[in-house]
Amino acid sequence: MELGSKNGISAFFPAYNDGGTIASMVLSAILVLERLTDDYEVIVVNDGSSDYTREILDELERRYDRVRVVQHETNKGYGGALRTGFSEATKEFVFYTDGDAQYDVRDLPAMWQVMNDSIDMVQGYKMGRSDPLHRVVIGRLYHSMTNLAFGIHLRDVDCDFRLIRRSIFDQVHLESDSGVICVEMMKKIRDGGFRISEVPVHHYHRAYGQSQFFNFRRIARVGLDLLRLWWQLRLPQLLGRDIPVDEL
Repeated sequence: MELGSKNGISAFFPAYNDGGTIASMVLSAILVLERLTDDYEVIVVNDGSSDYTREILDELERRYDRVRVVQHETNKGYGGALRTGFSEATKEFVFYTDGDAQYDVRDLPAMWQVMNDSIDMVQGYKMGRSDPLHRVVIGRLYHSMTNLAFGIHLRDVDCDFRLIRRSIFDQVHLESDSGVICVEMMKKIRDGGFRISEVPVHHYHRAYGQSQFFNFRRIARVGLDLLRLWWQLRLPQLLGRDIPVDEL
């Protein structure tokens, strides 16, 4: 069944020091959502930003009654921001992307057209990655490694442009605080037997701020987080048994 104006969408953006881009993301979301559905909300999770993100969001929330801001007084990490966004969403479908404007909300209608009764989630994949060379290389290695290690088998596991049935999270419970939450989420959704469709989306150069995930200083932390996640989610499948908590 094709979705229509009565199907609700919660669109949310995790934001950390995105003062230069978050206003355009929110306004673009409002314009796009108005064309898709009569029932929508826009949520921004401000994850302890130290720039002027908070002031921008206060003004947006004051001006637009469909905009709701959730403030983290301290930075809880990308995973923490996503978990807050999913828990705050109230509509039938949840769409999210990052507040740094490297993805374009105008790609959401293509996902909306694909979503139907036989699909639980529409996952974006980048048509081309508009990042510095080192991030492109790290991204490709990360994608290949996580797909192989976790058995996820997606075109682009770290593409944070997703449209998801909110009911998925009645069964899928996320725990990660760091950026590896995307691997955790896709692994658990795959293992839960949910149906995924993939669509191409645009990716743009970062115009403001810095990446909080793919940089050399964080590679060791990411590696440890992935190893811990693999131990919890994949190793028990390979061994055919549960891993006791005291062994983690």
